[in-house]
Amino acid sequence: MYTKKIYFSGGDFHELQEAFRTLPGVTDTQTGYINAGKDADYDSVSSGRIKAYMGVEVVFNPKKTDLSKLMDVFFAVVNPYVPDGQGRARGEMYRAGVFYADAEDEPQVELHLNFIANRGKPPAVSCIGITMNDPNSDPKLARHCFCMAESLKTFQPAEKEHQHYLEIHEKENTFIDFARLRAYLKF
Repeated sequence: MYTKKIYFSGGDFHELQEAFRTLPGVTDTQTGYINAGKDADYDSVSSGRIKAYMGVEVVFNPKKTDLSKLMDVFFAVVNPYVPDGQGRARGEMYRAGVFYADAEDEPQVELHLNFIANRGKPPAVSCIGITMNDPNSDPKLARHCFCMAESLKTFQPAEKEHQHYLEIHEKENTFIDFARLRAYLKF
């Protein structure tokens, strides 16, 4: 079976793995350290001693799902307008990002991020349909997209205790509302 890989970072990597784990067309997921120096582990990355991003590798069958759907799910659970993290997971290592292993995926990733970056706030409209204030006309009020798109340099799988963590610890408190996500994602 032909598969492809894409890598996402943004917030807690346990939650990202759980968001993608059961999607149709996804054949495997694993948490790990994206673009890390050598000898990366949880303690060294979470403390900032080694510069890397905590993320998830998503292996998928492109005949059953596509990169666009995976990115839609990613942006449903990660806010690209927040710098350095989501929920309780804060810091450079938790920054939102999409990392592609194949150069052929770069245009699609860049297009998707361009759409996200240029999606502005909706203007306020009066009861008679007149636009009262357009936040997109003032650059100071416009949202800034902090999500990055880069070519993957390295991926090191996380330690065994960090693989499928939320599958094992079902009662763990999470930033992502998985019941709501699953109801929303009826493919």
